[in-house]
Amino acid sequence: MAGHSKFKNIMHRKGAQDKKRAKVFAKHAREIFVAAKSGMPDPDKNPRLRTAILAARAVNTPKDNIERAIKKAEGGGGESYEEVRYEGYGPAGVAVIVEALTDNRNRTASEVRSTFTKHGGNLGETGSVGFMFERRGLIEYPADVADGDTMFEVALEAGAEDVSSSDDSHEISCAPDDFAAVRDALVEKFGDAQEARLEWKPTTTTELDEQSANTMLKLIDVLEDNDDVQTVSSNFEVSDEVLAKLSS
Repeated sequence: MAGHSKFKNIMHRKGAQDKKRAKVFAKHAREIFVAAKSGMPDPDKNPRLRTAILAARAVNTPKDNIERAIKKAEGGGGESYEEVRYEGYGPAGVAVIVEALTDNRNRTASEVRSTFTKHGGNLGETGSVGFMFERRGLIEYPADVADGDTMFEVALEAGAEDVSSSDDSHEISCAPDDFAAVRDALVEKFGDAQEARLEWKPTTTTELDEQSANTMLKLIDVLEDNDDVQTVSSNFEVSDEVLAKLSS
C-alpha cells in the first residue's frame, strides 16, 4: 500500500485527537453556507451542497449546524467568502495544495505564507505544483455495506473508473465531472457514504525520512488549524519503517 494512503490514516487519527470538534464543524458549516449561497439552497438541486452536507455528516456535524448554515444562505445575508487555492513546497520539496474559503484574502495569504516559511517550505505561484496532481472524485464506504464484487459492479455501472476494496473499506474513484452522478447512484443503493469529496491526487510522490515527515506533519497541522483553510493536499510518501516510527 502506498505511503500516501497509510499516512492519511495517521493524519485522521492524529486529527481526531488534536482538533477541536467545534472548529471542524465550523469549517463544514462554512462550506455548506457557500455552496447554498452560490447555487440553490435545495440539496436535491445543488450537487455541491449535497456533497458538503455528506461531508459534514461524516464527521458528525450536528443537524442544527447544517440547517442554520443553509437558512443563513437563504436569507442572503452573512459573510462573503472567496475561494482561494495556494500552492507551495513543504520540507524536502513536498508539493502542497491548500484550499481556503476566506473573507479576507490578504490575511489568509499572509498566514499561509508564514506557516510554510516556519516549517521549512515556501509558498509558490498558482500552478507551481498543481501539475503534480490530478483532480479526482473519491467516495468511501465501510466494507460491511457490500461485498467487493457488488460494489465494483454498481460503481462501474454508475460511471466510476476504479474501485479498491479492503477489509476496512471500499474506495471508489471517478472523474470530477462524473462525481455527482456516481455519488448519487451509490447513495441510492447503499445509503450515505462515509466520505464523498473531490480531492487532489498526487501523480508523483516524494519520499520522506522521519525528521522531514515530522516537520511535514506539523506544517499540515498548523495549516489545517487555520480557520480559513478547508483542505490540505500533499504528495509525500513514507517507508514502512518510518511509518512505524510515526505511528508509535
